[in-house]
Amino acid sequence: MRITALLLCALISAAQAQDIEFKSTEVAKGVYLLDAVEGFGGGNVALLTGDEYIVLVDDAMGPTVAALIEAASAVAGRPVDFVINTHVHGDHVGGNQYVAENGALIVAHDNIRKRMKGDPDLDTGPGALPVITFSDAVTFHVNGQTAHVFHVENAHTDGDGALLLKDRNVIIAGDVFFHKLFPFIDIDNGGTLDGFIAGQQLLLSMADDATKIVPGHGSLAGKADLAADLAMLVDAKERVKALIDKGMDAEAIVAANPLADYHDQYNWGFITTERMTRTLIRSLTTD
Repeated sequence: MRITALLLCALISAAQAQDIEFKSTEVAKGVYLLDAVEGFGGGNVALLTGDEYIVLVDDAMGPTVAALIEAASAVAGRPVDFVINTHVHGDHVGGNQYVAENGALIVAHDNIRKRMKGDPDLDTGPGALPVITFSDAVTFHVNGQTAHVFHVENAHTDGDGALLLKDRNVIIAGDVFFHKLFPFIDIDNGGTLDGFIAGQQLLLSMADDATKIVPGHGSLAGKADLAADLAMLVDAKERVKALIDKGMDAEAIVAANPLADYHDQYNWGFITTERMTRTLIRSLTTD
């Protein structure tokens, strides 16, 4: 958790140094993707609108949440009623206190509340913690559609939640999906390589060729995009495993650069090719 917190602090500092604005992209009727125009505004946020309730999926970070809510209000026309947290990281739950103070109820998996409680970086005051939690799944019946929120076990973390909007043929994946980016598998917060792969396979099983998928990070995607990123991860696992099976130690594997073929497409500032390789080594030698 400490390493994650330090890296997140760096991202938050970068956000504070910029004047972040959010844009909205309509994914389906009443469903929008909110993300930063430029710079790092936090993880992707989904917005569900309609005549009954306004629902946000995640709420970015403390330094950017006011701009996020301004963008959401411009689309929805009124305040947010519910926020669904997809996992524990501060770039997705960092706006909790702000949105709660403005009247929203926060919903999350049991493990998100457990991990947030008492953590000074996340438990920032009254309202920061989810007030409604679930263990396996919960369904919202709002605005003439159903939003099925379900737990994805030990994938990105141990508290991941994703959403299936069956009536709109949309999946909101949270950080179980990093599109065209090496994924962050947070082992210290209960994430696992095999769980991440299984979680993506589960999402694929729910999709068809017309399904829109909102990733936790990266651009709006579809089933073929998720399948391609999953294939990369499965292949990356096998490449690193082959070197482990040869008896190579971690430094020798990193030096061999087994993920070089994926560097240009998937390397990014938070999860570099080297860090992805080290995550795979750790996963394959400790799971």
